[in-house]
Amino acid sequence: MAADPKETSVTEEATDVATSDVAVADAPAKAKSTAPTVKLSAQDLIRQFESAQQKSELPDIYVGDTVRVGVRITEGNKTRVQPYEGVVIAKRHGGVNETITVRRIFQGIGVERVFMLHSPQVDSIKVERRGKVRRAKLFYLRDRVGKATRVKQRFDR
Repeated sequence: MAADPKETSVTEEATDVATSDVAVADAPAKAKSTAPTVKLSAQDLIRQFESAQQKSELPDIYVGDTVRVGVRITEGNKTRVQPYEGVVIAKRHGGVNETITVRRIFQGIGVERVFMLHSPQVDSIKVERRGKVRRAKLFYLRDRVGKATRVKQRFDR
């Protein structure tokens, strides 16, 4: 009878080793599927998303510049690009939220339009001429009429 307890303990140890080997063999398979998860903070996630949404090929735009903005217009199932040309009277914000306010005279009436630079609606932006101004916002142009609304041209940029 003394041989029986030894044999049972040997078989129990063998089964314990066998099950632990199986558990160890399964553990790396599970670890491989979940190992490369890196937690990003909310700020990093937002920053990464915004950098992916930004356009990379935008010209340097300054207040006072005359720009031609190609705006995508959808009519039914067709899309076309309509140019909108005017003077940049204001720039706001930065990054993905950057906007410019463009003013033009249409049929004797001043029309201002705000464009988000990184919007999919803005197809292209081309600087027609550089303006020489001494202010950050050109809201005083709203009160001027005719030739008084002209901005001097700048040649050094």
